[in-house]
Amino acid sequence: MHSVPDGVEVVASGEEARRLDSPPLLVLDAVTGFLDAHGIGSGPLAWQRIGDGHSNITYLIERGGESLVLRRGPRPPLPKSTHDMVREARIQKILGGQGVPVPEILAVCEDESLLGVPFYLMGRLDGTVVTDTVPPHLSPAAQRRATSEAVVDTLVTLHAIDVTEGELASLGRPEGYLGRQVDRFRGLWEVNTTRSLPAVERIADWLARNLPASQAASVVHGDYRTGNLMFAPQAPARVLAILDWEMATLGDPLADLGYLTATWSEAGNPATPLELTRVTRSPGYLTQRQLAERYQHRTGLDLTPLPWYQTLALWKAAIFCEAIHTRWRRGERPNDTVFGPSLETGVPRLLERAGQYASLTAPIRR
Repeated sequence: MHSVPDGVEVVASGEEARRLDSPPLLVLDAVTGFLDAHGIGSGPLAWQRIGDGHSNITYLIERGGESLVLRRGPRPPLPKSTHDMVREARIQKILGGQGVPVPEILAVCEDESLLGVPFYLMGRLDGTVVTDTVPPHLSPAAQRRATSEAVVDTLVTLHAIDVTEGELASLGRPEGYLGRQVDRFRGLWEVNTTRSLPAVERIADWLARNLPASQAASVVHGDYRTGNLMFAPQAPARVLAILDWEMATLGDPLADLGYLTATWSEAGNPATPLELTRVTRSPGYLTQRQLAERYQHRTGLDLTPLPWYQTLALWKAAIFCEAIHTRWRRGERPNDTVFGPSLETGVPRLLERAGQYASLTAPIRR
């Protein structure tokens, strides 16, 4: 754990922050004061950045025997309607009350004067996130299968929550969700790219022409994948919490299933930049088809149009990855020596894979 400031990412005081050309991400005296106001810990704090930080930023904070997690958006300016920490915390509070596994929200700060953006604090969970390596307790073949099943079953639990009344009903408008997604991301491409990739418009046209009729309305996580799940630290495989709710809204549940299956690493499939939990290529994990079959068995939804949702998922992924690539090319990600550069070819690979899913389904009649 760090206990001293680290360059311009973290500074000790607001006075130091004001002397910087670019605002820091963490101001220790501001966070300490906020913790004091909420009676969390005592004395000096130690911090450690966790996660990949491609979008919102997360820190592990320890203070006087207390251990918690601080989550904030990136440095301003922020695109409209993104990185809304207050909304993200509210969604988790609501869903936690509905039995969905989420972190406990401890406090929310809407005062932008402290860190330049709103942030929230959540309880630290003692668990495991599965990405590049298989934890020993989840390594046996039976636990690999159980891990896969838990990924699907947790998504089914989320999608079963009633969104027609109560606080959840105010989080979004499920009607027209798919059409809005296509329109919104088509517009985002134009402002986030500096190059010509005609496949973006071709796929957008195909998606718009073949919009499926939504069969249900649910909470849509928007980035539902194994790497955004925390598993219990011992067998059997069990999801302690779904993480990273920044894109959550109300909409079509098959959008989450399309994203989960299209980004699921499977032996024999070409790699893409969205292959963020490579271990599922190993023997013992369910395949994309098996994931979908388990979901269908438990929900009863018709998965005939699933390739449309998989196309949407990878097309959207290509567009937000292009935004990261453009920021890298402009020098706005100076410490990114791997991910940003890889998107020069990674974005076209995502579009190619999206096009392959599109060819798997006949036009869908509305």
